[in-house]
Amino acid sequence: MNPFFSIIVPVYNRPDELKELMISLKNQSFKNFELLVVEDGSVDKSDRLVEEFEKEMSIVYVFQENTGPAIARNKGMAEARGEYFLFIDSDCIAPENWLESLFDELEKKPVDAFGGPDLAAADFSLQQKAISFAMTSFFTTGGIRGGKTQVDKFHPRSFNMGIHKSVYMDLGGFPVTRMHPGEDMVFTIEIMQRGYSTALFSESGVYHKRRNTLKSFYKQVFKFGKTRYIISKVYPDTAKYLFWIPSALLVIALVMLILSFLVSWLFLVPMLAYFVLIFLASAIPSACTQLGLLSMLTSAIQITGYGLGFLSSVWNIRMRRLDEYSVLKKGFYS
Repeated sequence: MNPFFSIIVPVYNRPDELKELMISLKNQSFKNFELLVVEDGSVDKSDRLVEEFEKEMSIVYVFQENTGPAIARNKGMAEARGEYFLFIDSDCIAPENWLESLFDELEKKPVDAFGGPDLAAADFSLQQKAISFAMTSFFTTGGIRGGKTQVDKFHPRSFNMGIHKSVYMDLGGFPVTRMHPGEDMVFTIEIMQRGYSTALFSESGVYHKRRNTLKSFYKQVFKFGKTRYIISKVYPDTAKYLFWIPSALLVIALVMLILSFLVSWLFLVPMLAYFVLIFLASAIPSACTQLGLLSMLTSAIQITGYGLGFLSSVWNIRMRRLDEYSVLKKGFYS
């Protein structure tokens, strides 16, 4: 009998964090699933770790040469036997009811593709919680990754994403190779352009245990911004003015800083008010002043990195005349 879910996890030199994920999957209340671990050319392999869990759940271990997470997920789908394919990142932890919640949602509302929120667990470090805030807050990303329900068309992301097996059979998997991040955005766009249905299951979140330093977090969101503009050029119908907001905020902030020196410090009031709102939105629910302050910093990094990454792609495509189609196919980063 085939499993209901096939959980596909690409992993690259991260056996320690994969272990936390596998423990959380072993403890799922819903047991009708298989796990496919796709080792993407790692030097620090996870094969021995997989052997430790083989008696706990159904596991398939696949090794491939390093070709990126998109191809690793495709490799996993080629081996999968489930009715639905689930993608989760190796730095995530699944709550005990994650699979049961997804199953219940699909019983009530069968859809072709779906996803859940990006959450922070109570035992995360302050920095992890602050980065999670910056990635999920209404004040930075509109709150979609954090489980915002008022979304016209939900675009699942690969840290917590599922598709029916028929979608894979039709599309053949992720349509790009080396591009990362952004491969999941392209995959979702292709899914929606084929007319498949998508849904946000707001109660089916996973804990995203990011281990970023503040420097690596900046690099990550810079790549997100860079990716977003290029994808909007390749798929013009997905372009939205809101994608320009972080870049616009950067320009406005720069103008305010200049005017505060040349004219009056009062020009800083709107910027200060914005960060006070961020502080309150983070500190009050957590009852932690330190987290509120750190969230102000991570939010500034998120907006700056994304905004500058977006503008760098605008410059490269509009001024340097780089071919965005070629970039999309070859990938942005090696």
